[in-house]
Amino acid sequence: MMAKFTLNPDSKICYYPAYTTQEPSIFRTTIKSQYWNGLPINPSLKRFKVSCSIREKKNENAEEKRRILEGLKVTDELEENVGLLEAEIGEKEVGFVWNPPWKNLPQRYKLIGTTSLAFIICNMDKVNLSVAIIPMSHEFGWNSSVAGLVQSSFFWGYALSQLPGGWLAKIFGGRKVLEVGVLAWSLATALVPILAGFMPGLILSRILVGMGEGVSPSAATDLIARTIPIEERSRAVSFVFGGLSVGSVLGLLLAPPLIQSYGWESVFYMFGFLGITWFLGFQFVKEDQHLFSGELSWPKFDSWNNSWDSSLEELGDSLTDVPWKAFFKSKAVWAMIYVHFCGSWGHYTCLLWLPTYFSDELNLNLTEAAWVSVLPPLASVFVTTIASQFADNLISKGVDTTMVRKICQTIAFLSPATCMILSSLDLGLDPWEIVTILTGGLALSSFALSGLYCTHQDISPEYASILLGITNTVGAIPGIVGVALTGYLLDSTHSWGMSLFAPSIFFYLTGTVVWLALASSKPQTFSNSD
Repeated sequence: MMAKFTLNPDSKICYYPAYTTQEPSIFRTTIKSQYWNGLPINPSLKRFKVSCSIREKKNENAEEKRRILEGLKVTDELEENVGLLEAEIGEKEVGFVWNPPWKNLPQRYKLIGTTSLAFIICNMDKVNLSVAIIPMSHEFGWNSSVAGLVQSSFFWGYALSQLPGGWLAKIFGGRKVLEVGVLAWSLATALVPILAGFMPGLILSRILVGMGEGVSPSAATDLIARTIPIEERSRAVSFVFGGLSVGSVLGLLLAPPLIQSYGWESVFYMFGFLGITWFLGFQFVKEDQHLFSGELSWPKFDSWNNSWDSSLEELGDSLTDVPWKAFFKSKAVWAMIYVHFCGSWGHYTCLLWLPTYFSDELNLNLTEAAWVSVLPPLASVFVTTIASQFADNLISKGVDTTMVRKICQTIAFLSPATCMILSSLDLGLDPWEIVTILTGGLALSSFALSGLYCTHQDISPEYASILLGITNTVGAIPGIVGVALTGYLLDSTHSWGMSLFAPSIFFYLTGTVVWLALASSKPQTFSNSD
């Protein structure tokens, strides 16, 4: 829009003519037709035009208003004159811009939030088969051995992908590895109904699901180590890995009604679609390479810009550059390996066998057993929040990081061990009292997210993803051996205390001793010369 100002060369003043077809009040100024003094006038200049930009200022400060009143700017206050503007300046558009509440969040929080969402989907795809295996066994005539083989095939891929996942996250960065992992396991999940009638194909699809999920912990660990300062690390780890508990709850709650309404195939299609949607949405989460990086530089390896031969050569060099011998000379690393194994034994055996225990030993019906199985992961969500705040507050107050990690991991092991001992003894407890005890003990095991799972980043942010790959490889063994051994011991002893609880209690107690004796969170410099 143009506003005309006339210069009178005789009087050397500038004035604004009050047109009858256009009210000066449109501009909401105080000048109208009053004189403007102090403007330099060239006598040879008869007339000139000033282009006034009418813009909406949502948060206009006091200084700008003062300058407007002095005549340096002509600003339209749209909030009071929208109706008049529409009537007299029809071409003017008044726009409304909505800013989502997360727009101004620091970039590292957006990355952590979307990573936690990926872990929610991760465990939804992990537990869906434990529910769908029942109607699938009936449809295809599988016995318990075949059903166990199908379920355990997930852990084959999960164990095999830990070290490669940690190494790839170190080279390419956790974000890229996480993207590929989510897409791989989501596509493999969606293929399960198609391959269910062909046993080799079904097992292969579950191995691929395990491999996709197997690289994700190392990828997330690398992302946290590179973007989160130590005083926020417990909360970040707990928030991300706490998504696993949320995923277990959602998976166990959503799978039964989906199967009843649309068939067992719907679970795999629906959950696979969620993962693919996450992958597409994650592309819009921008990555700021100037985030907190501690002692690290961001990964600079870019295979897309290199030839295939040079890319392979760089990958080979990066693999040999990893100080593998130095890792295994560290007592702290061995402590993490054993403690990860111990924690996984209790977690995986209870995750897969507790529903049967609730049904057979406590005489709960199938519906009650399914709902009760949700309680431990649901309670873990709340405990995780408390544990992370507890750990970060201690560290921010100056408490030694190693001491904080030892306290949290000790709580994570002694709590479920004590509750399992109480459940194993014949104390005449009511079934719901036993459920409450076990739920509390297993929920407190989530303190490990502020203990063991932070230690990888503490001792070496640079190699955190590879260290987690090492410990998680060993930690996947109970998923293969422990679950099958529990069933064998149950057939041999007919005792849930001896088959399910006794081995877990043993590993919890010995793991506590090893952790207190050898664990350390002091930064370590690993090199091939060690």
